[in-house]
Amino acid sequence: MIEPYVNLTIEDKVGVIEFFHPNRNSMPSDILHQLEQTIINAGNNEAIQVIILKSGGNRTFCAGASFNELIAIENAETGKQFFSGFANVINAMRNCPKLIIGRIQGKTVGGGVGLAAATDYCLATQYASVKLSELSIGIGPFVIEPAVSRKIGKTAMSLMTISAETFFSANWAKEKGLYAEVFDTAEELDEAVKVLAENLSSYNPEALKEMKKVFWEGTDNWNTLLQERAAISGKLVLSKFTKKTLKRFRKD
Repeated sequence: MIEPYVNLTIEDKVGVIEFFHPNRNSMPSDILHQLEQTIINAGNNEAIQVIILKSGGNRTFCAGASFNELIAIENAETGKQFFSGFANVINAMRNCPKLIIGRIQGKTVGGGVGLAAATDYCLATQYASVKLSELSIGIGPFVIEPAVSRKIGKTAMSLMTISAETFFSANWAKEKGLYAEVFDTAEELDEAVKVLAENLSSYNPEALKEMKKVFWEGTDNWNTLLQERAAISGKLVLSKFTKKTLKRFRKD
């Protein structure tokens, strides 16, 4: 079995951050922390002018939170710390001075939708359907809501949240603004991501940096807001409903 990882590679001023977990690219705390730090480091690296965020594997971009770790949470503070991992990654993406391109090759659930929404420009394949399943397990997409609502609007975000057991198609996600383009194959996706990254890396880095600030205007309160949302999820994950539900999904 391939071990979980977060890698950064640099080629021609493009930094590629890739994460992987054998359980459908789910996100335990250590992977979230590594991803946060890798994004921060890439943002501070003068050899990088644009960043690509991707995951390993073929048909799943990210399955969201690690259910095994959620089951093990025994108090509200530990719960807040876990969900703060997603908050910290989203804020690292938001605060990163480099534009981040999302490469979404397959299904993405929960926190994975938050990652896609926090990119500055997101490309996907036809297999990249999206789902916010949190209500069905007794919590809610509190931490990622600001990022998702910012991209697709409160109405579409509410629809996804309430339809917690529904996968919405990649084309639906494109119509709502989460994806800029949807491609038939991963090969076509990779070519489009490559061309876009090369083009952006040839532009004035100061102009890109200033435009990123404009893109994220009005989000200065997110450092506090997302931590407050993490505390809500951290309490809810302790409920009997959530504990019972999560046990059904446990992966040993």
